[in-house]
Amino acid sequence: MKKIIALLLSVLLVLSVGMLFVSAEEAPDSVDVHVTIIDEKSQFAVPYKTVTVTDIDNDGALTVNDALYAAHEQFYNGGAKAGYATEMTQWGLSLMKLWGVANGGSYGYLVNNAFAWSMTDPVKADDYVVAFIYTDTKNFSDVYTYFEPQYIEDESTSIGVELTMMKTGFDADGKPYTEPVSGAEITVDGSPNKVVTNEEGKASFLYGYGDPNGYERLISAQVKDMRIVPPICILKSIGKGKATPDQTPTDAPVVIDEPTQAEATVAPTAAPTVATKDSATKTSATSSSATAKTGDNTRLWLWVMIAGLCLCGIIGTTSIYKKHYAKK
Repeated sequence: MKKIIALLLSVLLVLSVGMLFVSAEEAPDSVDVHVTIIDEKSQFAVPYKTVTVTDIDNDGALTVNDALYAAHEQFYNGGAKAGYATEMTQWGLSLMKLWGVANGGSYGYLVNNAFAWSMTDPVKADDYVVAFIYTDTKNFSDVYTYFEPQYIEDESTSIGVELTMMKTGFDADGKPYTEPVSGAEITVDGSPNKVVTNEEGKASFLYGYGDPNGYERLISAQVKDMRIVPPICILKSIGKGKATPDQTPTDAPVVIDEPTQAEATVAPTAAPTVATKDSATKTSATSSSATAKTGDNTRLWLWVMIAGLCLCGIIGTTSIYKKHYAKK
């Protein structure tokens, strides 16, 4: 009997210590993610910037909401309080103001180029979060596009760029799709460079700036006859290459196949979790994300309760042991 009680004490002790460690290591206090925000004019308000995400709403998780709040806090004039807001609606936490624009909920937001299910979707280190304002707030015909890759860094001053342009969204039946974009003209810092994507969405060119101190360029694209959320790729030379005298950027396209004109596509509907102007009605329970919301610390209290029960078990078992067996 003494051996059984000793074993029970050991198990309870291990469980209580283990629960405390699990609680402490459950989630990091912060992570760095990459954020892009596109405004109502389809311009890059935040062009692929790294922000440190913390649990600003105290809900026990690092989420899309936390990432967008952090981006506004860091880059918007006046901070998140002036440019960003969310509200609780019948769809849950909904985005109601993005980059200073409150249009009734006509926004899109994605994690790693996939539409998020909600503003409370989790984010982890090195994730990519995009939020944009629909320019077509009636039919939501804006097509989300992106590049693969989205960041290129090289030591040379002349960099070979190879890109694939994709589009993603939801078709008329609400089914998600991802397809290459053909006939898109590549731009560098807003200027077309005559490079056009082929039928597979691919384009390649040599960009040579000749600056030994390095440079950073924003690569995007434009498409005729299609309303797009523009893609982004940051091209960065870190300045360790050798400068070539009188070298200028090349603009001759290197296209794998003869590109075809982009065909008209079925305009994707808004992501299921994005509130539309007509549907984003306020409920009685509203909360602006500009102010840290009261958090749900259920999980933390659960671990505390479990640890407390383990401790009570140890004390109770010890008491029984002393009462019945200490003098034997």
